[in-house]
Parts: sequence; structure tokens; C-alpha cells
Amino acid sequence: MIATKFISWNVNGLRACMQKGFIEFVNREDADFVCVQETKMQEAQADVPLSMNKYFNSAEKKGYSGTAVFTPHEPLSLTLNGMGIDDHAHEGRMITFESEGFYLVNVYTPNAQDGLKRLDYRMKWEDDLRAYLKELDKRKPVIYCGDLNVAHKEIDLKNPKSNRGNPGFSDEEREKLDILLSSGFADSFRCLHPDETDRYSWWSYRFKAREKNIGWRIDYFIVSDRIKDRITRADILSDVYGSDHCPVVLEIDI
Repeated sequence: MIATKFISWNVNGLRACMQKGFIEFVNREDADFVCVQETKMQEAQADVPLSMNKYFNSAEKKGYSGTAVFTPHEPLSLTLNGMGIDDHAHEGRMITFESEGFYLVNVYTPNAQDGLKRLDYRMKWEDDLRAYLKELDKRKPVIYCGDLNVAHKEIDLKNPKSNRGNPGFSDEEREKLDILLSSGFADSFRCLHPDETDRYSWWSYRFKAREKNIGWRIDYFIVSDRIKDRITRADILSDVYGSDHCPVVLEIDI
């Protein structure tokens, strides 16, 4: 069986990233699915010159958030309404692509923000999302990916002690990922690289953080437990530039 190849990348503005090699990267990687977060655009605002199907979910607020999936495949169904819950349906944060053998859920998770001022909403998002993923998982396996805006363990960021309690590394956010992973799901990268250190997917633009590899692993592929043994590759493409995040890759026999 040939593995299906998935890529996820927070491009921090798709139009800007297209000027920095995005199209060339996608064409070179030849993936089955390219999931993008933080497009910061409406579908009509740019021509994306890729010879594949393009599915967008844009925020109502222009220049904000937004997700997209690029693939040569066509969905059995496509869901853009944020889990079917109105609270989550306005920021373009989710695309669910139903394929014959799995659900692909591409997500840009809400940031808890400075001072954790949006933490209450983030907690509701996490609970509703977990329920949504578990419901999908009853029907067929789930591949859940994106910028999840959380470093799970201390191994997943360079400076855990000084960042404890900050957005993306609060106890509350980390616990929600613990609960999800104990609910029938697995972190694909840690399945293959359980103890690997200094592997990050996001770096601040300040203080030469990327040059010094002072980063966070906050971009994930999370899969249903029952297909985790089929993972053949889980990687972080830290040599790919164009955003403050780099792409992450999953290859799985599905």
C-alpha cells in the first residue's frame, strides 16, 4: 500500500507566503493533502496557482485567521461550519474533509492571548472539539492537524520554565491536550520520535529565535489510536521558510 502524504502549515498570511516559495514548496512535495492555517484572506482575494482542488474557510473579519485545504482529491462531504456550533463558526478556523477511509480535520486553534484573556473561550473550544472528534471517530478514523497553539510537554519548547503559564503553555491548555490524547487519539510525531528534543515548528520573529532554534512545537498531526501503527513518517520541515511556522508532515498507510 502506498502511504498517503499530508502536510500542515501555518503560513501566517497565504498571499505573503506565496511570495516566499509556497507554490514551489507544494509542487515539490507532491502531497495528497496540504492543510493551511492563518490564510488571512478571503478566497477571492488571490489566485492560488495550484493545479488541484482548493477549499477555503475564511473568517468573517477580513485579514484574520482562515484555513484552506489543497488536494487533488474530492471530498465525500466538506464541513465549514465549525463543528456545527455557532460560537465556533465565524473565524474560519476549521475544515472537515470526509474521504472514503478517514476524516481530515484541519484546524487553526484560537490563541488564549496575552494574560490568558481568551482562555475561557479556548477551554470551550477544546471541549467542543474533543466531542466533535470523538463523534467522527465512531464512523471512521480521524486525522486532526493544524496549529494547535499549545506545546504539550516541556520537551516541546526550548524554555519551559520561563514560559509556564503563558498562552500556549498554560496548565489548562496542556491538560486539554492530555485529555484528548487519552480519549482515543495519538500525537503522530511522538509516536515515532518519543524522546527527540529541539524539534520545533514555530519561532518568534524576535531575538533571532529561529537562528538560535529557540522554538515551540505547536503544529501537529493527531490521529485515531487505531491507525497510529500505520504511520510511516512524522516530520517537521524546519528548513522550510516563508512563515514564522514551518510545515509538518504525516505519511500514513490509510
